Formats: sequence, structure tokens, C-alpha cells
Amino acid sequence: MHLEAYCAVLAGGIGRRFWPASTPARPKQLLPLAGPDPLIDDTLARAVALVGAPRVRVVAAEPLVELMRPSLDAAGVDALVEPGARGTGPALVWAASEIERAQPGALMISMHADHRIEPVEALHETLRPALRAAREGYLCCVGVRPDRAETGFGYLETGRETTSGAREVRRFVEKPGPARAREYLKSGRFLWNSGIFAWRAADLIEAARRCARELQGAWPALERGDAEDFFARAEPVAIDVCVMERAERVAAVEARFAWDDLGVWSALLRARQVDEAGNASVGSARLLDAADNVVWTESRRATVIGVSGLVIVEANGELLVMPREEAAGLDARLRKIDTDSSSSEPPR
Repeated sequence: MHLEAYCAVLAGGIGRRFWPASTPARPKQLLPLAGPDPLIDDTLARAVALVGAPRVRVVAAEPLVELMRPSLDAAGVDALVEPGARGTGPALVWAASEIERAQPGALMISMHADHRIEPVEALHETLRPALRAAREGYLCCVGVRPDRAETGFGYLETGRETTSGAREVRRFVEKPGPARAREYLKSGRFLWNSGIFAWRAADLIEAARRCARELQGAWPALERGDAEDFFARAEPVAIDVCVMERAERVAAVEARFAWDDLGVWSALLRARQVDEAGNASVGSARLLDAADNVVWTESRRATVIGVSGLVIVEANGELLVMPREEAAGLDARLRKIDTDSSSSEPPR
């Protein structure tokens, strides 16, 4: 049975850390990173299974919505077209406002389009207590029990149990260093912040009104339903920063499903089936005396011999080769390359 809630799917961004496969013409959401189907198709199938197609809203800018249009039409879901990119804070507050206009008092689930979640039945069972907490007035996060000292994820510290079965959140920690991540792993009090949330749409709006100073100048536009002016006046900010870290009634439920944030190429070693040597390969590849590599090819066969711990990607006329531990910094490296290239151009 469907949950009595709306579901906002955040599907903005192109995923520069998956270059060269991810580009503005084919963003990350359209890549089959977790399996044979594009991420957006997997996500929409989950969302429709949770709440039904009429109550799913995909939140993204118009160019991305148009690229995803075949998937949206196939799933029978609507989009909320963002007038500008301002981060998850303005996007979710605006989405909550639109949902509240459609159905006053509605419950709302928020999830990202680039996560691996298995199985969907366990997501359903996890969100039931999250929605109970939302009915009690909590802004509820879904936390994931850490199985390693991960430094690439945000964490939340849990406190006492609420009457709904959720636990109050004491604080959020964004991407700790290795020593602190090991400490959190041992403590048992910390969960990864999955970025999946449940709340009453009206409660999120009110919490943002009280806490999100970055949106202060944009409220009149939101209240009169002027999305373009709201996004023009809102400061770019994440929902975790502008609301969740500052709000008073924040709770968390622990995920009953397997979860991963597919944020970098190295995540494919967890999301994809690997061979006996620990290699994850997509496309045509031959691997000999090679271990723990990520290999992605689209138009050529890759032959990989005697190396380990590499990311090798061939796509869109480009070839990327880098150590696996550099995957998280790929976006910054690309920005530096872009800056250096533009600064080295001869004056006109």
C-alpha cells in the first residue's frame, strides 16, 4: 500500500565527479551507475512504489527536466521546474510550499536521484516510523548505520528515543576526518545522514522561516507564489545547513535498507558486482593481473594489465585515468584545469 505522503525527488546537477561520462547533455541521473537502468529510472520506480505516481514531484531546472522527460513520462510523474540553482535549501522549501498549496497539512518525503537503495520494501518500512515522527512535528532524517570509517559522508548523532520510535538528533557533523570517523564508528551513536527526509510540508516551511536566514529576503516572493523571484532572492544553501542543523525538533530513524551515495567513481565498487579480483567494470574490458579497479568504457574495449586501485573511464571522446583515492577530488581538479586553461589563452 502507498504511504500517505508526497515525494519530492531532487534531481538537479550534472555530477561533474562522474566526468567524462556525465556531461550537461547527459547528466549523472541518466547514467546506469547502480545497474542496467539510469539512476533516475530506478529512483522514480522507488518513489512511485512509495506514494503513487500522482504524488511524486521531480525537482530540477528546465534543461534537466527536458533531458529526463522520457523517464518522467514513462513513470507518469510531474516535475517542479526550478527557476535557478540555489541548492537543496531553497529547492525543498519551495517544493514544500507547492505541496502545501496542493494539499494543506500534507506529509512530504524528500530523496535524491543518485542513491542506491535496496530493497524498496525496506525503504517503505523505514519511512513508516519516519512519517509517524513527522506527524508528531519532527523534521525526520533517515540515518544509515556505518559499516566503515567513511570520511565522504555527513553524520548525525542520535539521542533519546521519541514516542514514535525515532531518536532525537543531537547534532550534525559534515564529512569528518579519518580519526573522528573511526571514533563515530565505534561509538554506536552516530549514523550517516542519507539525505532522505520526512516532514509535514508546513513544518518545514515554518522551520525555514525561523532558522533559514539565507532565505529571509525571499519570503514575500514565496508567499505570493512567485517562484522566479523567490529563487532570485534566496541565497544558495543546503537544507542541512539552513534548517536541519538549526531546527529544534529534529529526529532520525535508522535505515532498514542497503544504501549508498553514488557520489564518485570509486562508489561503483560497492554499487556494482565485482569480479574475483575486486574489479568493477561496465562496458567492454579485459583485465589481467589487475585488482580493485573501476573500468567504464562506452565505445572501445579496455585492456587493463598489472595495475590496481585505478579509475579508468572512456566516454564522450575522453579518457580519464586516476588513482581511486583521487575520485572525491575530481570536480576540484577539473575546475583547476578549466581555470588554468582559460588563464593560459593568448589575449585577443
